[in-house]
Amino acid sequence: MTLSSVPAALSDSDYVIVGVAHCFTKHDGNVVPVKVLEPVPSAYFEALVKGVPTSYKALYSLQLGEIVKNDQPSVDHVPTDAQFCENFVERALAAARTYQSKADIKELVPHGQEFSEVNFSTDKKRILNAAHKVTAEDNVKQHKYTHMTL
Repeated sequence: MTLSSVPAALSDSDYVIVGVAHCFTKHDGNVVPVKVLEPVPSAYFEALVKGVPTSYKALYSLQLGEIVKNDQPSVDHVPTDAQFCENFVERALAAARTYQSKADIKELVPHGQEFSEVNFSTDKKRILNAAHKVTAEDNVKQHKYTHMTL
């Protein structure tokens, strides 16, 4: 095995795609829509191109230096009023690494272009602050001999 396929270190000119996701938050029992700006890994972008339903309305191809400046998120090049996702900088760096070996995606969405040919759907709402409460009804009923040696 050779190490020639290992991606080099990241630079400000590395390609990355960010998306504007239509998510929701719960406040006092009400569901409130919110726009979130998130880096999109190449594997998920490939699924979006194939028509997988998504909460992303638009995707933008940018350079890493355009969205991360001095280890802080920056969106001068994206026309949106969206808030940043959690751990935006770390996720942007990780997403940029995934595009280093994907020249076909860079040709499909050249730098500075918007990609909006996605299957946008809010059928399965992405609720950002959802908390799952475990109840007794969640327990799986098992046969009485499940844990016995017969």
